[in-house]
Amino acid sequence: MVRLKSLYFAVFLIFTATTLFAQQTDSAYVRENYTKIERLIPMRDGVKLFTAIYIPKEKGRKFPFLINRTPYTVSPYGEDKYKTSLGPTSLFLKEGFIFVYQDVRGKWMSEGEYVDIRPQIANKKSKKDIDESSDTYDTIDWLLKNIPNNNGKAGIYGISYPGFYSTTSLPNAHPALKAVSPQAPVTDWFRGDDFHHNGVLFLADAFSFYSGFGVPRPKPITPDKGPKGFEFPIKDNYRFFLSIGALKNVKEKYFGDTIKFWNDLMAHGTYDNFWKERNILPHLTNVKPAVLVVGGFFDAEDAFGAIHTYEAIEKQNPSAKNSLVMGPWFHGGWVRSSGQSFGDIQFDQPTSTWYQQNVEFPFFMQYLKDAAPAQLAEATIFVTGSNEWKKFSTWPPKEVENKTLYFQTNGKLSFNKPGTSNNFDEYESDPNTPVPYQAGIQEHRTREYMIDDQRFAARRPDVKVYQTDVLQEDITLAGPLTADLQVSTTGTDADYVVKLIDVYPEDEKNPSPNPKGLIMGGYQMLVRGEIMRGKFRNSFEKPEPFLPGKVTEVKYSLVDVAHTFKKGHRIMIQVQNSWFPIADRNPQKFLDIYTADDKDFQKATHRIYHDADHASGLNVTVLKP
Repeated sequence: MVRLKSLYFAVFLIFTATTLFAQQTDSAYVRENYTKIERLIPMRDGVKLFTAIYIPKEKGRKFPFLINRTPYTVSPYGEDKYKTSLGPTSLFLKEGFIFVYQDVRGKWMSEGEYVDIRPQIANKKSKKDIDESSDTYDTIDWLLKNIPNNNGKAGIYGISYPGFYSTTSLPNAHPALKAVSPQAPVTDWFRGDDFHHNGVLFLADAFSFYSGFGVPRPKPITPDKGPKGFEFPIKDNYRFFLSIGALKNVKEKYFGDTIKFWNDLMAHGTYDNFWKERNILPHLTNVKPAVLVVGGFFDAEDAFGAIHTYEAIEKQNPSAKNSLVMGPWFHGGWVRSSGQSFGDIQFDQPTSTWYQQNVEFPFFMQYLKDAAPAQLAEATIFVTGSNEWKKFSTWPPKEVENKTLYFQTNGKLSFNKPGTSNNFDEYESDPNTPVPYQAGIQEHRTREYMIDDQRFAARRPDVKVYQTDVLQEDITLAGPLTADLQVSTTGTDADYVVKLIDVYPEDEKNPSPNPKGLIMGGYQMLVRGEIMRGKFRNSFEKPEPFLPGKVTEVKYSLVDVAHTFKKGHRIMIQVQNSWFPIADRNPQKFLDIYTADDKDFQKATHRIYHDADHASGLNVTVLKP
């Protein structure tokens, strides 16, 4: 992801409705083959949404609509100014569609008031009851009636926030909507996407994004007159966010009352109605269009959204045409890179190109142009480690065995439950010296941390490390993970971070050419990491304090994985109590962290138990050979 003044603000500026794709397309082709028009499309309540429409010049054929609704601008504005690319990839551009780009309500040149992840209204009683579903419906209805040479069919796609708008098209979908692809869709901002994970504020992302995106827009504007990016006064994000102190200081030092959604974050510290109303998943019923959900296993923003959107549609619509694709990608990597590698890790093939040609394009061709069936599997999954695409009839796969990787004494890890008694590891955690999420100095949160070497963390005394002996055969994990910890603390609250890691053998060869300083021998590749705010261990709605010194279970889900730990490697699990600054700091005291003072942050002594009566471990799904 490119870096301007802020990582997320860069996305806000450049991650337009088309998203960038690997193949660079000459804008001359767009001009020569498409006519661009701009319209203000009226919604049922009278508000008009700015829409750019690119219509094929070719005569004698009718074309389907391919729609992208976005809060990130439909730039460039002006009927004489053309995008340099159209659609998800150049495959669509050359095939021919009526490409539609729309500024969502309240953003850029559209009228109305913008509402973040606008709540769904299940039972609309008047034309004033609007949501993203109704805006999508009204847009499609207008297009069908006003744009000639259409074939009566529409599709929608989008990545990240546009992925959310794709998902919201599904409830009460327009009959002409035949194919929808939510890609890395924003889904639940308290439990797992972007700005909270299991109730923990993802500080760096929330601050960086809303310092620009959250600036109010009193009237329609174009990007050249929009807000500027936040200039970080300290170019080391670890030191910058530590310098802020308690979260309540953000408002005083930087935001004031100008960033409404930041104030909403600070006012809703539990999974209350504010967050529940913004969860689209319960509304994904009676789904009629075909759905292709796409995500990346190494997506720092919305890996949760892809898995849970697919899961909700599957459970609530047993007969729906619903498929899942998960690849070895960062956020949007399936169209913004070849997918040959990510960070230090190689995948031995252009995974993005394969997906574009064999999955995405055939999907839309089948349902919008009556082309040959795409013959998609229920779940098309890239397994890292072994570096191969696999197709499954269900996700999670049926062909798995549920096992637990148990923590043992002396930092051991195995599938055998410990038989000893009263065993634990004890250490001190200090929120004023939190464990960093990545080695080195970064101005902005990197995307590569999702797959990065964890040796820096293993060296810290406040990170506990457990690893297996050298594997004598390949082990593939495919599906969900559940951390099941037996812990105690001298405080009354605590965060718990569990990281699943692939440890390379000491004689692992360095890649060629070798990035400066990279040593793959002993590399500790992060496969999955997740955090849990301990006070939410039993309920996100009703937090509970820890009783100091009492052994307590903390059990929570991690996002699914598909990874092969190769023979000769080791499996490692690291446990820690901070992950800074991607996650905000826990004072280790039971209180409303959003109103905490600097003096509330205190050291605490933690124990992780691993004995016959209090076995800690990670529940995994092992793919059968």
